[in-house]
Amino acid sequence: MAVAVVAIRSAFPTAAAAPPLRPAILGVARAAASSRRRRILLPAWPVAAMSSSSSSSAAAAAHKAGAWYAVPDLSLRDHRFAVPLDHSSPSPSAPTITVFAREVVAAGKEDLPFPYLLFLQGGPGFESPRPTEASGWMKKACEEYRVVLLDQRGTGLSTPLTTSSLSQITSAAEQVEYLKHFRADSIVKDAEFIRLHLVPDAKPWTVLGQSYGGFCAVTYLSFAPEGLKSVLLTGGLPPLGSACTADTVYRACFKQVQQQNEKYYERYPQDIQVIHELVRYLNESEGGGVSLPSGGRLTPKMLQCLGLSGLGSGGGFERLHYLFERVWDPILVPGAKKTISYYFLKEFERWLGFDQNPLYALLHESIYCQGSPSKWSAHKIGSECESLFDPIKAIKEGRPVYFTGEMVFPCIFDEIHALRPLKETAHMLAHKEDWPPLYDVNVLNNNKVPVAAAVYYEDMYVNFNIAKETASQIAGIRLWITNEYMHSGIRDGGSHVFDHLMGLLNGKKPLQLKLPIYRDDRNPSLSDIWSKKVEAHTEKARPMEKGREAQASFKAVRVSMFGLVPPRLSREMCGRSAGIKRGGGRTFEGIFALGAMTQLMRLYRGASIAG
Repeated sequence: MAVAVVAIRSAFPTAAAAPPLRPAILGVARAAASSRRRRILLPAWPVAAMSSSSSSSAAAAAHKAGAWYAVPDLSLRDHRFAVPLDHSSPSPSAPTITVFAREVVAAGKEDLPFPYLLFLQGGPGFESPRPTEASGWMKKACEEYRVVLLDQRGTGLSTPLTTSSLSQITSAAEQVEYLKHFRADSIVKDAEFIRLHLVPDAKPWTVLGQSYGGFCAVTYLSFAPEGLKSVLLTGGLPPLGSACTADTVYRACFKQVQQQNEKYYERYPQDIQVIHELVRYLNESEGGGVSLPSGGRLTPKMLQCLGLSGLGSGGGFERLHYLFERVWDPILVPGAKKTISYYFLKEFERWLGFDQNPLYALLHESIYCQGSPSKWSAHKIGSECESLFDPIKAIKEGRPVYFTGEMVFPCIFDEIHALRPLKETAHMLAHKEDWPPLYDVNVLNNNKVPVAAAVYYEDMYVNFNIAKETASQIAGIRLWITNEYMHSGIRDGGSHVFDHLMGLLNGKKPLQLKLPIYRDDRNPSLSDIWSKKVEAHTEKARPMEKGREAQASFKAVRVSMFGLVPPRLSREMCGRSAGIKRGGGRTFEGIFALGAMTQLMRLYRGASIAG
């Protein structure tokens, strides 16, 4: 397969004879950049080579803006951009795709010269939010920004890649060649294209990246920092290994998924028997499963995939429990055969959603690949802990059946009807070796862009320890480590998460510690810095009570760790306050007490504390 190494200087053409009716796009590489640094460069055609009329018509062809329209308290405007499918081959005859972005401002502020904020959605393969009113983080952001909601290429209205549209590409090899252009490197190039066409004077903008959107933002920091004024990350610090980091990610995630399962069954022990009965029914059915409404099959292995949506987000435990309340049809006629309800089967399909967003299933493991294949990493690492996650063995041993997490397994391309035609394509993507780089650690070590990140201590999707390691490589990053929210904090927390990160950037929130960059042995270890910081704050602190007494006294607790308190130190000094719970399945393993009664009372009342 041809190697298409993008995101390096040599992959982009220098200025040449200007093709007709193409936009004059400014290059974004700094002249003083080190030869070791990589930059995303957009093709630079000389402005002088075009007449003013040609330039205007080219710009109009590349960007079309719609009229303003409204939802309650917000004004919106649609933008469509014609961008190259392959940014490294920008010839006039090269294929293009449409990328869609929605501009959002507070009602009545359409003409105010607010700076721009680009929101990058989680995924891969999911479109940006569709605003229905001014609420949550978006309402807060629109007080000071023009928010740009980008449908990342292949999603929403950005030349969406669906199971039906992909069928137009008839061979698996051709589908792979097409799909390789839909990762973070290409998304960032699209963002730069949009910035140069949309933002007045092509000024740098702020980027807010949620989950996979945060991964894209770190790619942006690596290859096009000139386009960034500041970066906000929510649950979105990616692993930075030089090859494929998927194995490392899944080993860590399986451990966190196990913990989430334990918390779920502690919350709903009655579901152990319900799920045992369901798994037994599926296993004993003809072919080891039952038919789904869309033509696929529900098997015990597929049932476990419900953990993807049910175990890691706010309110997920509750929704999962209520789903299993409706698993069986009622017996209307004595002696009738017991059957799984249509409601449950339909809801199961809706929960997974792989058939409507195939990019997630096809490209999920590739987001961890740089010059190395994933080789179905989740399936491979899952086999290492098969005894723990085997549903049939769990029933025989009388243990709870564990759900899996954010993992894509080969079986879904057999059991989900709409994905079956893409099975060969998925297999080829899993073994593709020539993935281009997504990050440049050298550039991140020398980062100058202000960055603030929310790191969720109990994040099931982006492992806390991996995120912590990545943060240590981004110079100047400001972290907010919290167990007040799950991975979906930006959605669940109203404007709180956004407001807190903005406070870190503008100095309104106390900054406890900046992570060091490990340039040489003279830098103390992160653990030593943590230890000194914690000792300074807890010299006179006393551990909180453990177990049931703590549960009774602090059952209303919610905690935010605004500094960097590693789990080991937290447990050593605070004990394991097992059983202290709050919504969304969260169990706090350690409460960082400062020893002052006023602080404890603030905790009890629900106020978060700093330091």
